[in-house]
Amino acid sequence: MKHLDSLEAESIHILRETAAQFRKPVLMYSIGKDSSVLLHLARKAFYPSRPPFPFLHIDTTWKFHEMIAFRDKRVAEEGVDLIVHTNRAGVEAGVSPFTHGAAYTDIMKTQALREALTQGGFDGVIGGARRDEEKSRAKERVFSFRDAHHRWDPKNQRPELWNTYNGRVGKGESVRVFPLSNWTELDIWLYILRESIPVVPLYLAKPRPVVERDGALIMVDDNRLPLEPGETPQTRWVRFRTLGCYPLTGAIESRAASLPEIIAEMLVARTSERQGRLIDQDQAASMEMKKQEGYF
Repeated sequence: MKHLDSLEAESIHILRETAAQFRKPVLMYSIGKDSSVLLHLARKAFYPSRPPFPFLHIDTTWKFHEMIAFRDKRVAEEGVDLIVHTNRAGVEAGVSPFTHGAAYTDIMKTQALREALTQGGFDGVIGGARRDEEKSRAKERVFSFRDAHHRWDPKNQRPELWNTYNGRVGKGESVRVFPLSNWTELDIWLYILRESIPVVPLYLAKPRPVVERDGALIMVDDNRLPLEPGETPQTRWVRFRTLGCYPLTGAIESRAASLPEIIAEMLVARTSERQGRLIDQDQAASMEMKKQEGYF
């Protein structure tokens, strides 16, 4: 079996195990390339039926406009059930990436996700995280247990032997499920090319307005981005390796305007996929600490 066929078969097995073992599963849909692959795999796993679980998007209200347009288009095309949840208390309090620092991620992402999962009563939560993305994600099991407060304890995890997954949970407890755990960034792009999976155009390079701030290229996606003294947006050839809230997601300079060109770029890349995610560089709120509190 070819490498991509093997990864696809494993992921489909995990998705079917999730549907079989959990009372009320949900798939976290963040709109990025990994979510696009997850959506495609979920369609394959249960074809010709629709996936037997809803999709959940945590909308911070600061995502790129192209991401939201792509989300709505794909959901309509695929006919999946989508739940969009926003921390309304955070919005009413005026929480933004510019005014609340690291607390923004906690309030608009972590607290919002915990709120959505509790309200929905979901016990199996499918995510698109991969172990090669970041060191704390490398510690996650495929079925990763969370307590009744959505907390993760990386030192107290269930063994997973011979692809046997334990989905047993008590009242209020849940399991985060990661069908793409064993994929790499390059695997994702090779599979997207092979399967002709649509992705947000922001992954493809083209001239875009950006400002250079703290070593990152921040795209001016709307007029909410306050320009600092001396800053003037410049049009530069850029694309994104990872997508999130636009004020916290740095672009990379690139001329890769097609999937084969992205793959060629990946083959010689020597930098981390998440180098442009500013929230990863905040030591006071490391990814592992955020995940222990219930982050994605």
